[in-house]
Amino acid sequence: MKNSIYKLAFYITLGVIEFLATTTIHIEIVESLWDKANHFSAFFVLYILLCLAYTKLDIKQKFFILLAFGMQIEIVQSFIDGRYFSMLDIVADTIGIILGIIVHEYFLKKSIFYKYLK
Repeated sequence: MKNSIYKLAFYITLGVIEFLATTTIHIEIVESLWDKANHFSAFFVLYILLCLAYTKLDIKQKFFILLAFGMQIEIVQSFIDGRYFSMLDIVADTIGIILGIIVHEYFLKKSIFYKYLK
């Protein structure tokens, strides 16, 4: 049951991030934050949700799935007026994923509460 909830949370988050990354609508609260912080935090959260939703995937698989998603966003943005491809966004995505790996593997998994998340 929990696994299904994590999968739902992962896909909802993925969809919201895709929408925010590709919309031409100006959303003040999103635009007022530093863009790289948005990327970093989004991919950090996606990594943690992906770990909880898909426990059989290894770290490399999760890393490359999310990196491919980040690259897809940048490629799509290059075709949208007012948006552009940014290698720095991909770097911020990657840093978010790496911090997600560190937090999940070295802190969350070793937490006494982790068994309740699974």
